[in-house]
Amino acid sequence: MLKYICKRLAIGLITLFILSTITFFGVRAMPGDPFEQDNKVMAPETYEALKEKFHLDKPLPEQFRIFLKNAAHGDFGESISKKGKMVSDIIKLRFPVTAKLGSIAFVTSMVIGLTLGIVAALAKHRWVNSVITVISTIGVTLPNFLFAIMIMIVFAVKLGWLPIVGLNGPQYYILPVAALSLGPIASVTRLTRSSIRDVMHEDYITLSRSKGNKETRTIIVHGLKNALLPVITYAGPLFAGMITGSLVIETLFSVPGIGAEFTNSITNRDYTLVMGLTILFGALVIMMNLISDIVAAIIDPRIKLGK
Repeated sequence: MLKYICKRLAIGLITLFILSTITFFGVRAMPGDPFEQDNKVMAPETYEALKEKFHLDKPLPEQFRIFLKNAAHGDFGESISKKGKMVSDIIKLRFPVTAKLGSIAFVTSMVIGLTLGIVAALAKHRWVNSVITVISTIGVTLPNFLFAIMIMIVFAVKLGWLPIVGLNGPQYYILPVAALSLGPIASVTRLTRSSIRDVMHEDYITLSRSKGNKETRTIIVHGLKNALLPVITYAGPLFAGMITGSLVIETLFSVPGIGAEFTNSITNRDYTLVMGLTILFGALVIMMNLISDIVAAIIDPRIKLGK
């Protein structure tokens, strides 16, 4: 296990390096520069001083070397578009907001998705499965921004039950969490249902039944544990994606999170902030994938992580 973890971490670092390299040279290949608008009113001396401050006056290989050296110490420098603010401070301020919202949405998605998937797979009445199938299909096909607008109109504008701006209390989380969770709930439901149906035809399920075990025990002890493996594999990237924010949802509900910050940094050609957020997002995805693989191996010892 330890050998596998070290191997995956090494691969993760290499992946992060490749991602950083592509992003570094990619954003600098964009037309213009981060001082383009300011350059219309600032003196040439000031413009050159800013380029020197952010090392943009140096050749690209030299800029990249400086970036790697600083990034290795967790220093991403000062934001170009947000003057006087360090990238690390922006991340510390914005990321917890998005992470909290995403974590709540993730737990909601897993609990509801697993419940609906299990019920749909084991329901004896066809109409129950049909209703859940319709709900999950709508969840997969309906864009989250459209669903967000719909529930905002119904529950905030028409009924006035819930607020829609900011995250100033528990009630403020209900609508954005619902909007973020719809798609994942549908995906987890469909994945859980198909996985349970597959394992219920396995030989070990038949053997458990032949021993006289109760159907509930057979499902929980033997069936559900193995059926959850695909869901666990899916949960890692899902969690990483949800805690890194959604531009549309954060914008609609005026959430001061990291998702909108990342999009704005690209629009403003804020090289330092783009690089800091890219490394953050990449590291989260790598770690969540590793954790999901380890959990899957703990649940099913047949999975050999070392190979």
